[in-house]
Order: sequence, then structure tokens, then C-alpha cells
Amino acid sequence: MRLKVYFNDKPLFLCDKLDDEISKYAHHDDAVLIDEFSPPAVNAMIHEMQQEKVHAGIFLHNDFNELKKAFWKKFTVIKAAGGLVFNAKKEMLFIFRRGKWDLPKGKLDEGETLEQCAAREVGEETGLENISLIRPIMATYHTYYEDGKHILKESHWYEMKVEGRQTLIPQAVEDIHEVKWAAKAQIIELMKNTFPSVKDVIGQYIPGHGPF
Repeated sequence: MRLKVYFNDKPLFLCDKLDDEISKYAHHDDAVLIDEFSPPAVNAMIHEMQQEKVHAGIFLHNDFNELKKAFWKKFTVIKAAGGLVFNAKKEMLFIFRRGKWDLPKGKLDEGETLEQCAAREVGEETGLENISLIRPIMATYHTYYEDGKHILKESHWYEMKVEGRQTLIPQAVEDIHEVKWAAKAQIIELMKNTFPSVKDVIGQYIPGHGPF
């Protein structure tokens, strides 16, 4: 088993074995590999991932669930959900927020399911209505520091579709300045200015371009 957690643009792999993708990182001089499990080792890896000289991390332990549990204890975990939305032309929906092209998503409210959260957030951030959820895609993970806390955001992504012509309305209060549909050629261009986790999600739909 394996899981990828981003520290800014840097991936940390939590895993119980080295697959082909992780092995490529393992041979880089700017990657850190730890294969001895202990609470101090978990702290050490988190510290290393915050160093400018380190660009990737690999934490290898034969009990993946034990490793994940120990790592999760170090963070305040926030769950979120969002959508990779397609229209009838098979175009993909993007939002432009805080200088980056992104996919609509938001935090899970109390009492909501992840599916309900994903549909609500897509509607609120883009103005779309009558959104149909097709299937779950994947979860992505990234960390940040806020109000004195180390946060780990666990974002669950769903494939969605909408029918007919609809007016796109950016949610200004969430710093969204533009919402647009993009065909494949445009998608590849927009991916030059987005987040690694978003590239991971979209890369599943564009063979040969994921991760970007």
C-alpha cells in the first residue's frame, strides 16, 4: 500500500514497498528515505520535508496502517471534497483562485457525506446546477500551517457531469476570479499553473500527461 502527501509541491510517500514511481525518487540526491519506524523517525521526516534542499520523501514500513496512524497523529486532519466536472462536450471545468488554476472543492460540513459536500461545493464555487455524480476518483493529501497548527487536508474527488448551457458564476467570497470550460489542449496548458495534487487527479483522464 502507498499514500502520497504533499508538502507544498514536494511529495512524501508513505508505503510498505517501493513501486516503480517511488523507486525513481529513491535514487535522487534531494530525496530522503527512512525505513526505521518510530515516533522520532516520524518527527524527523516531517522536519526534513520542510527543508528547502529536500524535494521528496519516502517513509517505508511493513505495517502501512501503523505508519499512517502515527503520521496522522501529528496533524489536525480536515476532510474536503470536490469535483472533476465535465459538460456534454467532454470539456473539463476549472476555477482560477489565488493565482492558480484549480478544481472546485471545499471543506466537509458537519452532518454531510463526502458526496454531498462535493456537489455542494462545486455548485457554490461555480454556479452550476443539477450536478450529477458519476463515481469517486481518488483522494489527495496536502499539508499546511495555519493558526499555529499543522494541518493535513484530505480531499476526496468525484467525477461529475452537467447537462445543457449554464451560466458560470465565480464565487468571489472564496477568491475565485474565473470559471471556465477547457478542452484537452487547453487543459494541458492550464496544468502549467496548478497544484501537484490537481495534476494527479486530472492525469488519470489524459493518458501520457499525468502526473504533469
